[in-house]
Amino acid sequence: MGLRILVVDDSGLMRKMVSRTLKESGLDIAEITEAANGKEGLATAQAKGKDIDLILSDWNMPEMSGLEMVKAIRQVYVLKDVPIVMITMQASNEMIKEAKDAGATSYVTKQITQEKIREK
Repeated sequence: MGLRILVVDDSGLMRKMVSRTLKESGLDIAEITEAANGKEGLATAQAKGKDIDLILSDWNMPEMSGLEMVKAIRQVYVLKDVPIVMITMQASNEMIKEAKDAGATSYVTKQITQEKIREK
């Protein structure tokens, strides 16, 4: 059974790029679900619950930021252990600390490559 992944980004083009990179990464992927902002990502994560193995989320989005979404997801019992990787243009030490404090597992900078995906 492959990975079930949720990709959250307000850019449809970025969601498609991340999804394509995931599919080409060699990982065993069963399903990729997309959400257009943090609010939609949270609703999808809550609806799917344990049917999500990994969440990749942009940081800056309308409606609800990725960071706000991470905090809300970590409050849902069934989603406490789901790995969440933040996607950002640039990651300062402060941003990394803030993301980890909120409950993010890791981060990756944009220009996502298959190698970066497999590593995270």
